[in-house]
Amino acid sequence: MNEGYASIHELAPERRLRRLELTITRRLDGLLHGQYLGLLPGAGSELAGSREYRPGEDEVRRMDWSVTARTAVPHVREVDADRELTTWLLADATPSMDFGTAEIEKRELAVAATAAVGFLTAGSGNRLGAHVLGVESIRRFPARTGRTHLLGLLRALLAVPRGGEGAQPPALAEAIAGMRRSAPRRGLVVVVSDFLDGLPESDDPEARPDWEEELRRVAVRHQVLAVEVADPRELELPDVGLITLVDPESGRRREVSTGDRRLRERYAAAAAAQRETVRRALRRVGAAHLPLRTDRDWVADIVRHVYAQRRLATAAARPTQGTV
Repeated sequence: MNEGYASIHELAPERRLRRLELTITRRLDGLLHGQYLGLLPGAGSELAGSREYRPGEDEVRRMDWSVTARTAVPHVREVDADRELTTWLLADATPSMDFGTAEIEKRELAVAATAAVGFLTAGSGNRLGAHVLGVESIRRFPARTGRTHLLGLLRALLAVPRGGEGAQPPALAEAIAGMRRSAPRRGLVVVVSDFLDGLPESDDPEARPDWEEELRRVAVRHQVLAVEVADPRELELPDVGLITLVDPESGRRREVSTGDRRLRERYAAAAAAQRETVRRALRRVGAAHLPLRTDRDWVADIVRHVYAQRRLATAAARPTQGTV
């Protein structure tokens, strides 16, 4: 992790935000500033070239008929993001996010990811709106511009009450559906969550998460970025003897002996299967996937993701530029 961030959860909210802003400004801004294409090459109106048509993925109304006529191969127009971009962000602050065994908690990492999205998409006329999924309700923030609005959103996310045992927060699928209804204009939609809610309980490989269909509907109109937040202890158990595991959302408890090697192996296999289910679901809906972990340098992970997206966008445009 970057220096000084390990103890951010011990600071007062205002000092947390100041430390976070300095971290992002020094590292993200220094590496990425000045290039308008942000987290994703978004929908827009500025022509950026053409590429071959992909059946089932591309809209017919985006067909580039002049290039199609010259090449005898169906092509669609590629466009850069509009100069006024509206970003909608869904931040998960349910009890499962109040967990962390590394440098920071998952909720702190979600706040950091939200701040990074806000700073990366900031610009003249760009707006940021958000839905915060809490313990008992979903709090909505209208799309607005400015640093003051972003800092207010981050304060609200830090201030979401922690849920007690047996808390029943709204479903992630419900929150995604509400955000879709709030975002009629094309733009960028970012979902920051552990995506553990609504996962199938069966081992059926065809079973799908409850939130997949709602996210697919969002992806029809918007560019979608899924930021998956995880902690290392959710992926594997250390050998620390007898422990009590508590589900933060249902309150269920279970004592397990982590000295049992076969139990640790089954736990790791089940956790890997869960993450694979999430990865496949996000791929099916066409969302860009950014995994972040509480024991890794989240700034470096975001930078790598942004550069990877830009390389993909450049590679997709390069073969067609010579044929136009």
